Amino acid sequence: MPTSGDSGSEPKDFSKHDPQFEQQVQRLHRLTVYARWLIVGLLWLTIAPLSLWSLRSEFALWRDYFTWTAVRYGLAYNRLATFGLVICLGMTVSTLVWQSRNVLWKLPIAERKRLEKQVLRIRRKGKSHPLWKWVCSR
Repeated sequence: MPTSGDSGSEPKDFSKHDPQFEQQVQRLHRLTVYARWLIVGLLWLTIAPLSLWSLRSEFALWRDYFTWTAVRYGLAYNRLATFGLVICLGMTVSTLVWQSRNVLWKLPIAERKRLEKQVLRIRRKGKSHPLWKWVCSR
């Protein structure tokens, strides 16, 4: 267990000696991925339908007279609905780019260190930490 007098590079050295620590970091990363996708899913299940519902009159117009100008004005004059759809699309794209970067080029060093520090905090706090049973109890 780390002590309060350890240096800032301690998580890196600690992971070399403890294979269980490496598994816990991977579990925390996996949990982060699941959490991001859960948020994206919740956005698409809540905000997107509300946004699309408020655009229903525009859809009727687009069915009869579809032009890109009609789409542009329909979105421009329904700013709240447009904002909701942009939030859903933006979160989806950002999560896809983030996860693709992690798969293709591994985790960046800064993010890896952040995960290691968080695992150490979870370990220090023990079973009272809300993430204990998903990260450390196996």
